[in-house]
Amino acid sequence: CSVPGQNVFVTSLSGPATLKWGQVMGLRGILSVTFFHLYVVVFTSYWPLTVLTIIWMIFDWKTPQRGGRRSQWIRSWRLWKEYRDYFPLKLVKTHELSPKHNYIIASHPHGILAHSSFCHFATEASDFSKVFPGITPYTLTLGAFFWVPILREYVMSSGACSVSKASMDYLLTGEGRGNAVVVVVGGLAECRYGRPGFSKLVLKRRVGFVRMALQHGVALVPSYSFGENELYDQYIFPRGGWVRHFQVGFQRLVHVYPCAFYGRGFTENSWGLLPYRRPVTTIGGPAIPKMRPSRDSDKYHALYIKTQYGISETQELEII
Repeated sequence: CSVPGQNVFVTSLSGPATLKWGQVMGLRGILSVTFFHLYVVVFTSYWPLTVLTIIWMIFDWKTPQRGGRRSQWIRSWRLWKEYRDYFPLKLVKTHELSPKHNYIIASHPHGILAHSSFCHFATEASDFSKVFPGITPYTLTLGAFFWVPILREYVMSSGACSVSKASMDYLLTGEGRGNAVVVVVGGLAECRYGRPGFSKLVLKRRVGFVRMALQHGVALVPSYSFGENELYDQYIFPRGGWVRHFQVGFQRLVHVYPCAFYGRGFTENSWGLLPYRRPVTTIGGPAIPKMRPSRDSDKYHALYIKTQYGISETQELEII
């Protein structure tokens, strides 16, 4: 076990808990489940089980756009507390959110794997339901996670839903009040900037969340996780090389930048895919009330400002 104040060895639960989120977010989760089903169909006599799961997925296809299927039991696993304490991750409440209203929480930055957003909004590790009583968070994520049998059930159990207009329309109009739709605005496009010393937000052309707030008359809550970009390093390939050309071309094709990131291993000073044990503090609010549709979204950009958490005086927040 680790000694308080030292970073010698990852504790027995915090490391696996952190890797568990990496498996869900990474392609490993999708590929492993996909190949498992292919193996069952081709090499075993249990292929009817795979057929049944696919039939269920087709029947249940629209659930990720209609509030999902959260499990408070899974959200409250003790494992997530260990995950929170690994860094540690901290959620700072600055203003109350009324359960009489709905909200869109705009989360920044994405970083590599959006650890803070997952911890605070997709689990009860930070006691969200106690910090904001009467508010139900719905983290919106890639629709691809809901295309894979079994994996989709696990993702939905966290309260996650598909990041689509239909999903937001339903949560902001068809599910009553007290809903907080969480959108990591920069998305995977911000992964390339998820390294120490970088404070860039992909935001100038991301106006959809603002339009949805105006359309439904809901308050917009800015949220910034200071330190999220400090959790991994990246290998930056030289300009003009074939690897850089591949990265740029791949991003243009599927809007995902395949970055070569790395962190630490299970022991100090070792190389691995665990994030570095560095504190991340998430500050939310205050809520921005409904504004007239004629207003320019630049006014919202000005509200994402630097504070004492995680951004030094020599570091500037750049919006691209």
